[in-house]
Amino acid sequence: MKRLIALTALVLSLAPLAARAQVGVNMNIQLGLPVAPPMVVVQPGVQVVENYDEEVFYTGGWYWVRRDGRWWRAREPRATFVYVEPRRVPPGLVRIPPGQYRHWNKERAKAERREWKEARKAEKHAWKEERREERHEQDHDHGEHGHGHHGD
Repeated sequence: MKRLIALTALVLSLAPLAARAQVGVNMNIQLGLPVAPPMVVVQPGVQVVENYDEEVFYTGGWYWVRRDGRWWRAREPRATFVYVEPRRVPPGLVRIPPGQYRHWNKERAKAERREWKEARKAEKHAWKEERREERHEQDHDHGEHGHGHHGD
């Protein structure tokens, strides 16, 4: 009986700590967004609210906001955002540098894709040039070593 009383007292004494630990788990973010905000694709399966002061991402059926290095999510842009443990945040979001997509819009997205394509094209061209030079050097090397003195 004493153990039961001690256990009950212990549980009751921890209850306020558990309640305090829950404080701050929910965060009421007033984003001021329409029910269906305009979105821009930033990577496959990840969108961001277009031209907004804060990065509000949408992926996997959730709206996501990063505040002070912590991630929060909600099913609707006007709902209460709930803290999400780091291990439960989609890896695609975690890898996005903070602030990269603030005030993002379709024009910036198109320009970034164009720059990416141009950079890839330049890399491919440089790679082809390197291979051509290597083949030229190999042909040259084989030519010098492959032929002996025939008239001596």
